[in-house]
Amino acid sequence: MKLVDTEETVVLVTGASITAEERDRPLAYLLKAEIDRRGAGHTYRRAVVVADLWYLENRIFHLNPTVAIGGPGANGVAQELAEILPTVYIGNDQAFIQADFEGDVKRAALWGANAAATAAAVQVFVTQGMLDDLLERIWRFRSGVFV
Repeated sequence: MKLVDTEETVVLVTGASITAEERDRPLAYLLKAEIDRRGAGHTYRRAVVVADLWYLENRIFHLNPTVAIGGPGANGVAQELAEILPTVYIGNDQAFIQADFEGDVKRAALWGANAAATAAAVQVFVTQGMLDDLLERIWRFRSGVFV
């Protein structure tokens, strides 16, 4: 049975360190809850939360829309994304959102100079239309024959 759809299931990635688990993983689960709520029970329109080490070792999931939560020093995926994604939001020189939703693979990194700034970046992502933009692009209606 298929559990994840590479086009519709959003992969949320946090660091694997104890600090990242304590500070960033709860934020990832808040974001997951919001994505799952908006998915309205559709099988694959949801989010899964994974650690950066797992994600980096399982390249097949790089095809999924991906959101890294936590800074480049705490999250290996955020470190990779920070080098290639444009910055779309800076809050008080503390909170950062980098994203690219134009390409085939939609990706974002939400992070801050500290835990509070990372939480602020996640909040802005959800409330200022960036999450809406991502989900509209990946959850558009697909036509075709379903068996």
